[in-house]
Amino acid sequence: MRRPARLPVRAALAATLSGLLVATGAMVLTTGQAGTVTASDSAETSAYAVASAVAAKKTTNPPTPGNFTGFGFDQCLTPEQAKMDRWLARSPFLAVGIYISGKSRACRSQPNLTPTWVATQLRKGWRLLPITLGPQASCQPRFPRYQDDVRIDPRPGNGTYGRAYRMGVAEAETTVVDAKALGIVPGSTLWYDMEGYDSKNTHCRESALRFLSGWTVRIRQLGYVSGVYSSAGSGIRDLDNARVDRPGLYVMPDRIWIARWDGKANTSTSYIRSDGWLPGGRVKQYRGGHDETWGGVRINIDSNFLDVGRGSVAAAEVRCGGVRLDLQSYSALRRASTPTAASRLRVKALQCLMKEKGRYRGTVNGRYNKRTVRAVRTWQQSHGMRVSDNWSRPNWISLLADGSRPLLKFGSAGEGVRRLQRSLNAAVPTAKIRVDGVFGSTTDRALKTYQSRVGHAASGVVTAATWRAFAAGKRRR
Repeated sequence: MRRPARLPVRAALAATLSGLLVATGAMVLTTGQAGTVTASDSAETSAYAVASAVAAKKTTNPPTPGNFTGFGFDQCLTPEQAKMDRWLARSPFLAVGIYISGKSRACRSQPNLTPTWVATQLRKGWRLLPITLGPQASCQPRFPRYQDDVRIDPRPGNGTYGRAYRMGVAEAETTVVDAKALGIVPGSTLWYDMEGYDSKNTHCRESALRFLSGWTVRIRQLGYVSGVYSSAGSGIRDLDNARVDRPGLYVMPDRIWIARWDGKANTSTSYIRSDGWLPGGRVKQYRGGHDETWGGVRINIDSNFLDVGRGSVAAAEVRCGGVRLDLQSYSALRRASTPTAASRLRVKALQCLMKEKGRYRGTVNGRYNKRTVRAVRTWQQSHGMRVSDNWSRPNWISLLADGSRPLLKFGSAGEGVRRLQRSLNAAVPTAKIRVDGVFGSTTDRALKTYQSRVGHAASGVVTAATWRAFAAGKRRR
């Protein structure tokens, strides 16, 4: 895709921008020790910011990435839809970094990156990480890349590096225009990619920090969340040192994306203090460029682990007035058996689930009575299972899993994950998963065990085939 600055909608709005600026001309951005920047100092980028509000289409897209703990990848060129679909169904990833803005990005042309592409990924469950790669630190040797991109101005001026600050403001405004044109809504995190640089170069370091302050201030003012990606040993460490050693001098981003290729899928690094941007403010790129193949589709990626917002969370649930559905054992129930405290809990859970599905019309009382047996036999018959007065473990698996069939993997959360966890506890009794509605490492291990037992590829992804196995009550091949 060409840079959104060249979209036809901007050309159509160009004639109105000067009038709109009159309304915003009195706006002043307070920058603390950096002085002030007025709209007249950056008329072009302020115009872009106003234009974005006018140009943005109404969208039902959610803010991204939201609350999430899990795996992600990023790559230079936004993948085609078919590749995204294959990776959604086969890979461990649920988040994807996309380069939406910045004159210094390597893949300026992004033919696949459109508002439709963005809306489709969000609807399917992907979390997006929109990245801008614009002006880079003045001592970064690999930039500028082209004839029309620039480095951050390292001149200190009166000691506040005001030129660098204004460049950060301008880049934020351009990024917001580009984000809105793609349907990336306010509340989303926009990430600035500041490639590694020589931290010992004072003017280079200080101007980079001032640039990022301008970026953060303006991103927030425009309703988005500020994120910064950089090397653990330069940009991220410099931010953390400024946070602790010079509080208030620079404006800290809301979230950081740490480039630390240590192969550890977490958000930790020894380069910064343990209290910085925690909880919920970190992403780590733990592996650099490499090829991965999922579902027969190969992409060159960087690997990331995210823990942002409140992490992956599921709303609390109350069923049938507080009936306990999360049991240590989902063993069989027999009509002629002498009731025990444990069996009464299982019968209550059975009655509750059957009542919610309109199969049982009696009281949820823990008694394996005639109405319960009638519901049991009706369920078994309608699901192609052996019809009996007794309720078996395969019956439990099919009932606990019953409902919608979303694609789930590490990082997913919600009602579907609760059904998955209960079904796995019934199918793999040794799993002992805590049913919290969050797909974490314990659920991942149990799912892979189950998939192997029933003859499926142990992908750790719950697909339609996995749900069908649960619906049939399968426990083994």
